[in-house]
Amino acid sequence: MSFLMTFCTFVVKALCLPLHVLDAAGLYKLYKRVVPFFLYRLSKLYNKKMHERKKELFASLSEFKQPGEQLTILEVGCGTGSNFHFYPAGCKVICTDHNAHFEKYLQRNMRENPHVTYEKFAEASAEDLRSFQDACVDVVVCTLVLCSVDNVPQTLREVRRVLRPGGAFFFLEHVAADPTTWTYFFQHVLKPLCYYIGDGCQVTRATWTHLEAAGFSDLKLRHMKAPLIFFNKPHIMGYGVK
Repeated sequence: MSFLMTFCTFVVKALCLPLHVLDAAGLYKLYKRVVPFFLYRLSKLYNKKMHERKKELFASLSEFKQPGEQLTILEVGCGTGSNFHFYPAGCKVICTDHNAHFEKYLQRNMRENPHVTYEKFAEASAEDLRSFQDACVDVVVCTLVLCSVDNVPQTLREVRRVLRPGGAFFFLEHVAADPTTWTYFFQHVLKPLCYYIGDGCQVTRATWTHLEAAGFSDLKLRHMKAPLIFFNKPHIMGYGVK
């Protein structure tokens, strides 16, 4: 299967050559303006498919609220704000994303979810949250983000830094399949295309290994099969406590 996978991957890379050229010429940045429009619509479809999984995941958010205080959530890589619907009433949400063009759709989702308090949006990469102080939030959320960051360990170090002691990092990510399966074969073959249409997505990333090595005092991590297209079924979800 390795020869077939190598050959098919080469074909896909060749088909992606125009995208490589655009990227090298610096013109691919125009895509940053377009991707929020499509992801706003795709995120609604994803939420519909993953509603029960997200509901289950975020049911534990309120456990990390400090007595007498407002639950403060920092969502890293917030995109269009598709998670707001699942957040508990009365919480305060701070958002970051490396693409400032998401803010328009982010504000739209905030208007549709008045049960949460929207504090601010900051343009920032997940690896560099320097605008936030140490131990400043109760919860950090990342969904479908760790697949596209440049440096997962550095991202998780920043997550742990901004979390207060006893706070939690909630995650929901698509991940690499078992390398012996056809699912992995197609993930590997389509990886060059996914990188561009997914804004840097690395579809064969074994994200769970980084989470297990991140130093959380308690890590609740579960592998699952999402009700999505076959090559995107392998997911992990859970949370880690600082």
